[in-house]
Amino acid sequence: MAGILRPMGDESVTVSGAALRRLLERGDGDAALLYLALLRHHGMVPPRSLAGELRWERPRIEAAEEALRQLELVSAPAAEIPEPADEKPDYHQEDVTGALARDEQFRLLTAEVERKLGKKLSTPDLGTLLGLYDYLGLPSDVIYLLVCHCAERIQRRYGEGRRPTLRQIEKEGYSWARMGIDTQTGAAEYLKKYAMRQESMPAYMRVLQMGDRLPVAAEEKYLAAWQEWGFPPETVAEAYEKTILKCHELKWPYINGILKKWHEAGLHTPEQIAAGDRPRPRGELPHRDQRPPEDEMRRYVQALHRGKE
Repeated sequence: MAGILRPMGDESVTVSGAALRRLLERGDGDAALLYLALLRHHGMVPPRSLAGELRWERPRIEAAEEALRQLELVSAPAAEIPEPADEKPDYHQEDVTGALARDEQFRLLTAEVERKLGKKLSTPDLGTLLGLYDYLGLPSDVIYLLVCHCAERIQRRYGEGRRPTLRQIEKEGYSWARMGIDTQTGAAEYLKKYAMRQESMPAYMRVLQMGDRLPVAAEEKYLAAWQEWGFPPETVAEAYEKTILKCHELKWPYINGILKKWHEAGLHTPEQIAAGDRPRPRGELPHRDQRPPEDEMRRYVQALHRGKE
């Protein structure tokens, strides 16, 4: 009897007999489709990154992933999403053309991104955009918020008319994915916090004697971390003074070390720092449990001598 499957002339996907038996016994169509999609990418992408390719909502792909995990066909989820350079699919002209033809959401997203950036996206640019949509599985509305955020940040830092590259947008997109920002609500909350941090940046720059200029990327990373730790500008000013006294200049790693030590000790305000760093008054004995062993030994020897007298 002649075969009923039509040859597609494309790369084949091989399912092992053991995997096929488990999928058939489970009877879960979504799990089977997700497994085939993973095989298509040679198992080199996290399952949830395929939400865009399968056009599934997050709960659906999470349920399918859990089913595959129960069938022991996929391993536990990785702790972190890889950097853009690690195991990222290489999208070619036919991939981009196919996505634009079959996926209206991606087609609309492409048009809006081109309008926002004021240019026609090249094929490599479209491949990068498709990676955020297809490989990372970020929804189109989240990607557009990401693009707007990157555009505003570049314009604020470098002036009117400057636009971010798709590589810069991609890098920020991976950062969002690692933070779990994959919904419009999550993106809005992040952007609100980001705006609040940006508003307070000048105060931190002034206590560091950096004037009114904007921080460069490396400086902004330190400042954002200190804000996340809960340090107000006044506390950073005290750490700055200690750094200048020791190093005679501002050294970011040194001041970061001071603040990290205070953070680990639970000291964040100038009042807490003053109380925590206050030296013990002369003559005040430490708590019994904090006395060094030499004190205990000295008292023991003295007691022995008194007993012999």
